[in-house]
Amino acid sequence: MADHLARAGRRRRQLVWPAGLIALTVGIFAVLGSVYLGVHYLANGPAGPTTTRRLTQPTVRASASPAPPRAAPSSPPPTGRAGDYAIAQTRYTFIEHTAAAGTRTLRVTVRFPHIAAGNASADANFPLIVFAPGFRQCAASYRDLLRQWASAGYVVAAVDFPLTNCHVAAPDESDLENQPADMAFVIRHLLRLSDRSRDRLTGIVAAGRVAVAGHSDGGDTVAAMAAASCCRYRGLRAVIVLAGAKWPPLHGPWFASPAPPMLFVQGTADTWNLPAASMQLYRADTTGVRYYLELFGANHFAPYEGSSEPEPVVENVTLDFLDRYLAGQSSDPGAMRRAARIPGRSELVGGHRMP
Repeated sequence: MADHLARAGRRRRQLVWPAGLIALTVGIFAVLGSVYLGVHYLANGPAGPTTTRRLTQPTVRASASPAPPRAAPSSPPPTGRAGDYAIAQTRYTFIEHTAAAGTRTLRVTVRFPHIAAGNASADANFPLIVFAPGFRQCAASYRDLLRQWASAGYVVAAVDFPLTNCHVAAPDESDLENQPADMAFVIRHLLRLSDRSRDRLTGIVAAGRVAVAGHSDGGDTVAAMAAASCCRYRGLRAVIVLAGAKWPPLHGPWFASPAPPMLFVQGTADTWNLPAASMQLYRADTTGVRYYLELFGANHFAPYEGSSEPEPVVENVTLDFLDRYLAGQSSDPGAMRRAARIPGRSELVGGHRMP
């Protein structure tokens, strides 16, 4: 306080200068100013208008920071390596009104590269992945895997479904038949938010590069979005099915027309979703690019929740798959197989090959 009062006192004190000295000082500064302007004109030409730009740092809520933010790129940003980008996070509540299922509340957690926060430049467009959790699961259960995807240069949105999430006291699994439409609703709204002028997602989502992924009942959901006649979402670039199956109410025919590239992941010791269910999907998908990642001895949850083995295998293979088929930035066709080739632990097959 004493220092503050002293500074205020110094500001209040006025110095009285003799009139002659004031005139001499003004004259000296006038001459120097004329000389400066003349030199500046000869060197730079006539002066134009001056623009003052104020730069503001976007607020990042609950962001994880595996790496410092990069400078904004002059070309579409690269994807691929987990940890390349710091992560920003935001949450939305979407209200969906449907004729069949009434009003549905969808809570969505979005993680995205920090470089993109508040940046409306087309150069900041990142591919979008919308994720569907399993029955009685919430987005938070998959945070490690989803953070890795986001830190590699993807916008990752995870949906908590209204009647099957981890907070519902009496979840209704039959509501799964409404979840493909929920996912489509979320995709459309996220693309609209990216088109708006003032939103945390403004300008960061690449509308032509959209994928879906899901686990367990969420895997059933996204598989139907890719291949079932009831629920197909046109324009998907890639689909990841983690321990998924055909859900009977999501009626077919299935794979009646070409499906987007699909990656099926399955643990051999999974007693919730038996390997035969994933195999059925893989065998039926003969219309497009398909892969099957087999995790030896893995159960229904460990490969996708948490960060212990074999989650790192799932992380690496899914990122290689997304880089190639969603982002279109990988020219190495063998990257997925190398990431998956761990003797005694995992194996990847594709095309006409069977596990």
